[in-house]
Amino acid sequence: MPISAQQEHAPSRAHPGALVLLLGLPALLFALITWQVVADGPLLRLDARLSRVLLNPDRFSELLSDLGNVGVAVPVLAVALGYAAVRGRRDGTGRWWLPVAAAALLMALVPALVVPLKELTDRPGPPVVPSGTGYYPSGHTATAAVAYGGATLLLLPGLRTALARRALVTVCAALVLAVSYGLVRRGYHWPLDVVGSWCLCAVLLTGLWLFLRRRTARPGRPPGNA
Repeated sequence: MPISAQQEHAPSRAHPGALVLLLGLPALLFALITWQVVADGPLLRLDARLSRVLLNPDRFSELLSDLGNVGVAVPVLAVALGYAAVRGRRDGTGRWWLPVAAAALLMALVPALVVPLKELTDRPGPPVVPSGTGYYPSGHTATAAVAYGGATLLLLPGLRTALARRALVTVCAALVLAVSYGLVRRGYHWPLDVVGSWCLCAVLLTGLWLFLRRRTARPGRPPGNA
């Protein structure tokens, strides 16, 4: 395909307003929530009341929370990584391994970011869990969001119809929401632990999306395995 045709069909550059919404707003909310957690601010009292309303430990909520386990979410991402690698190599895409490496690196960043934040905030858990600290932000929520979100971003370019793309995004959102609901319902996390992870992962996944979008939009990429 000529370069001009590639440019015609390539996605337009992200609007600055959209970048502010996708990057700036989640980052600001994450900073606000983290400050409230560290300072024991008024949001924590609202958080505790909401937790009491939602709390109802049962087997179903535990099963939902298990969808955020590393042993469940990461293999899903691994399958998507393998598929994207095979597809990119088969299609002769230049540097086909870059999107795969970027998504894998993002997954590796989750514990590197979440664990220090847990130590920094030192937040106690809800009353139904054993005494201890390090519950903010939720690691299970972050694992689910980045694993399922990263898999979705890798698989979207291979889907031919808008219906299929919407279905994949819907399934991804449903999985992350199911994990989040299960964690709060079961009493493993406060609601703000989960919301904080949403904000953090929104920034991470937007960064991955921008990287993949830039590669898709770049004209004149040479074929081959370079």
